[in-house]
Amino acid sequence: MQEPVGECRDCGKTIFCDGGFLCGVVLENHELRCFDCDEKAKNEEQA
Repeated sequence: MQEPVGECRDCGKTIFCDGGFLCGVVLENHELRCFDCDEKAKNEEQA
């Protein structure tokens, strides 16, 4: 069962909780980021 829990701070995409698992990342400041945007942010940090 999917339940919306918030929006990605970067792209605005709705982030869901799917069967008890968050389909995104909670940042240190308690904001949410989708997996796609989190991957992009990590790649930018490494460059």
